Amino acid sequence: MADTYSQLYIQIVFAVKGRQNLISKNWKNEIYKYITGIITNQKQKLIAINGMPDHIHILVGIKPNVSISDLVRDIKSSSSKFINEQKWINGKFEWQTGFGAFSYGHSQLTPVINYIENQEEHHKTKTFKEEYIAFLKIFNIDFKNEYLFDDV
Repeated sequence: MADTYSQLYIQIVFAVKGRQNLISKNWKNEIYKYITGIITNQKQKLIAINGMPDHIHILVGIKPNVSISDLVRDIKSSSSKFINEQKWINGKFEWQTGFGAFSYGHSQLTPVINYIENQEEHHKTKTFKEEYIAFLKIFNIDFKNEYLFDDV
């Protein structure tokens, strides 16, 4: 897309199915490397990635010719296949249905990166569900509590 200029930053958030604590510290960096490869292979820019045993945050710079839904679908399907092939958990690993996607301007990147990098500290006082609902409220996204994480 010659002569197309954009600056699109998206924080993607999704959880392990049932919000189970399945992402072990022993192999979470391997998952993050794998996800980084997926994003890079799709010619997008990974800015930050981190999470907790039950969820993940990914900050990407995306090009306007990429569908966020397609990118997330590819990340989730490929990474769950990878996790299952490694046999890191008993049973089948799956990500939740759906995801959150929140947009930012360039001037907001540093605090978002810090937020993602400091997930462990942040979650000493807030659950993933509390965090996710806070995002939805901050970004003024209508939602119904009974439909959040309905795949539990």
